[in-house]
Amino acid sequence: MTSYLVDLAYIGIASVQEYLALHVILCLIPAFFLAGAIASLFSKESVLKFFGADAPKYVSYSVAAVSGCLLAVCSCTVLPLFAGIYKRGAGIGPATTFLFSAPAINILAIVYTAKILGYDLGVARAVIAILLSVVIGICMSFIYERNNGERKALKTFGEEKHAHTVWLFLLLLAILVTPEILPTWNPMLFVEIPLIAITVYVSLKWFDRDELESWMGETWFLVKQITPLLLIGVFFAGIIVELLPAEYVVEYVGGATAGSYVIASVAAALMYFSTLTEVPIISALTLLGMGKGPALSMLLAGPALSLPNMIVISRIMGVKKGLTYISLVVVIAAISGYAFGMYII
Repeated sequence: MTSYLVDLAYIGIASVQEYLALHVILCLIPAFFLAGAIASLFSKESVLKFFGADAPKYVSYSVAAVSGCLLAVCSCTVLPLFAGIYKRGAGIGPATTFLFSAPAINILAIVYTAKILGYDLGVARAVIAILLSVVIGICMSFIYERNNGERKALKTFGEEKHAHTVWLFLLLLAILVTPEILPTWNPMLFVEIPLIAITVYVSLKWFDRDELESWMGETWFLVKQITPLLLIGVFFAGIIVELLPAEYVVEYVGGATAGSYVIASVAAALMYFSTLTEVPIISALTLLGMGKGPALSMLLAGPALSLPNMIVISRIMGVKKGLTYISLVVVIAAISGYAFGMYII
């Protein structure tokens, strides 16, 4: 028994070693710097102002659906932001659109999904999450939003932050995607090294010491918060591949039956996925035979829901509204996975 456990531990460690060799330098490090820049240098207030009373509904829903990639929030940090904009009068429609979309289109999550699970799933995750977040918000608004009193304008500040931030974002994004465009080392380094040098130069020129320290601090915070959990996820994903009979995966989430999508969606909603950890786990399940449709259902439901998350949401909105939101996420994630599965077959 002891030797068997030791063998499983070695399998998990081997998975971590393979992951570190393949994905850290060219994927995670640039992504962490990019997410840290977004979290520190983009003004959250200048985005959240669009949830206020002065903004038309089409603006509120549009900003709510895409702001997650600018705010760099995960499933944990989105909850206080959601509570803040909801309690301050944003309205349940735009607020729940933001609640669903923000963790789903986290820049780290989208990049990592595309790199590990394929660009079809990465793009589908981002695009469908944006579209479905609006559907969920409109449904919540239609069901519950009546004349709840005057919506308040959300107080904002810091709206005149550097226009240079957008250019920094594009430079960091170029560093991140270059290895995919130029996969061989010599051409890649020929482009990457000048890009890195330019990014360092303009960062020192455009931003003051406090802003640079904030950027590095946010980056380091993300590294400390995410990396240990991510490596634990990779470790157990390697063990899952060894332990879980492939025929079970194929039977329950490997086919194109409606049940496989519902099972994938409900299972993801009940599990707790820290930021990015859903990707190696789902990757392990796909190796065992899980279809891409159920995988997308898990990618949509997993970041949006977990048992702790459901409790907090129900406390903020009330049990009835919370259960409605949770049901909408599970059902729509299952339907989206089914549609995607039919499309790629």
